[in-house]
Amino acid sequence: MIRQHQQLKQQTKILPHQIQLLQLFHLNTLELEHRIQQEMTDNPMLERQEEEYEPLKDELPRGDEDYRDWEEYGYDDIPDYRLEYNNYFTGESVPDKPVAATTSFRELARQQFRLTCSDEKRIPIADYIIDCLDENGFLTEGETDIVDDLSFRFGQALDNKIIHETIRAIRELEPGGLACCNTREYLLFQLKAMNARRPDVKAAIRMLEECYEEMMHRQLDKVMSHLGLDEDEFKIVLGLMSGLKLKPVTEGGSETLAPKQTVVPDFVVNWEDDHFIVQLYKERSSSLYISKDWVQQVENMQKSADHDKSAVQYVKNKLSAARWFIQAIQQRESTMLKIMQAIVKRQEAYFKEGDIRLLKPMILKNIAEEINMDISTISRVTCNKYAETHFGTILLKDLFTEGLVNKEGEVVSSKVIQHAIIEVIEQEDKKRPLTDQQLVAVLSQRGFTIARRTIAKYRDLLQIPVAQMRCLWA
Repeated sequence: MIRQHQQLKQQTKILPHQIQLLQLFHLNTLELEHRIQQEMTDNPMLERQEEEYEPLKDELPRGDEDYRDWEEYGYDDIPDYRLEYNNYFTGESVPDKPVAATTSFRELARQQFRLTCSDEKRIPIADYIIDCLDENGFLTEGETDIVDDLSFRFGQALDNKIIHETIRAIRELEPGGLACCNTREYLLFQLKAMNARRPDVKAAIRMLEECYEEMMHRQLDKVMSHLGLDEDEFKIVLGLMSGLKLKPVTEGGSETLAPKQTVVPDFVVNWEDDHFIVQLYKERSSSLYISKDWVQQVENMQKSADHDKSAVQYVKNKLSAARWFIQAIQQRESTMLKIMQAIVKRQEAYFKEGDIRLLKPMILKNIAEEINMDISTISRVTCNKYAETHFGTILLKDLFTEGLVNKEGEVVSSKVIQHAIIEVIEQEDKKRPLTDQQLVAVLSQRGFTIARRTIAKYRDLLQIPVAQMRCLWA
């Protein structure tokens, strides 16, 4: 039997333009530049005013340059080899000696794989996996994600087996252990490459496979009991472990020179005349405009009845898209300035001195309530954004921290606690490092009341090993 009924419900829908605007908020300076170039390529009505450059001075060359005519003197193109040469040095002065050509560990791995692999179908798979390695040589993506990405790229479903076999083949290249997922897996790779009949090697493998969590939490007595070792035998195993490498690619492991990593900031914060001036590193909205010729052509097409309706609708859509894009860039810039000004106002002491100990606890909700915006907007604007200050370039996400109460009852940022932990550990006796409980006592003398488990939590975030491991690798 057919029936009719009424239902009342609330439903939130996001328009496509709103989604695009949120995506613009998330872009940093370089990504936004690429997005504008793409939009200008797709939409001929959108144009940008080129930057004005100072004209060449109208004067003839002097001295040693007299033999060059004006065309040669005006030709100021810098050869590529000079740009590539200067890119490897951070100082103002460049050494006189030529720099030998260097090869990264990724390129070496690609070359080795091509020499050892007979199946050409696996070469692009290996290239993708090698590109996924971080600077330490670890594979940051899981096998399932790699299978999905490559299947989408090649347009056909790939088997997990071929990905797994390719990863195993990459681990056999030099340096050995590339594409291991983490330090534990890399340590096991090194041990399994040794003589498996040695008792200390067997015990070390068992310790990593069965007691890794206990080792990380310093439960050494429990590890010794589980492995059935006495104290002397356990020291031999720890001595073997201390001789292993922690990552496949070490900073001092090769003499290759890495290009400078340049960060393009999104904001510039200056202290002038007893107040802060917050600016965007580069404003884009002022240089974008809609071509007047195209606007006139659209108006003529609308007045004339000879043009195709679909063509008229097409140019009208392009005109509307160009206007929306310029307005979206303007809204993005005004929103970013509003958020950054609120952050600087809340962290005024920190931006004056640049001392991390002056950093106040701050979360996204604090800024959202202050400027009456949604938390998601604050998150998108501050994600992957940098600010240039008089004490250096900082990542905005590092300014958002939770707080703890010290002995004076003041709320202190967790970044301050972490900085204090780093200072204490740097000053400790390397042969007799401080345990987490001893760190609690030292920080208590500095006015920070903090639990041992919180110390362990921050130490793990800072990637600082436990006292016993620091003693072994001292």
